Amino acid sequence: MTKKQQFLLEHNKLSSVDLQTTVAMLSRFKIEKASLFKDNDWSIEKLRRPFIFWLTSFSSQERKDMN
Repeated sequence: MTKKQQFLLEHNKLSSVDLQTTVAMLSRFKIEKASLFKDNDWSIEKLRRPFIFWLTSFSSQERKDMN
């Protein structure tokens, strides 16, 4: 299992249904927030909060369209 997959599982386990995510969303997050990924590390402690802020900046329809 990759670090990204581990992040995905942990994030989805901790999140409500409206904040569940997919690999596609994580990939887009990594592209848009590249400065957070200096070493390709998917640390749940380091990235979850910025990811949630990024994710909630989209409407629920926009989040559905990302998939």
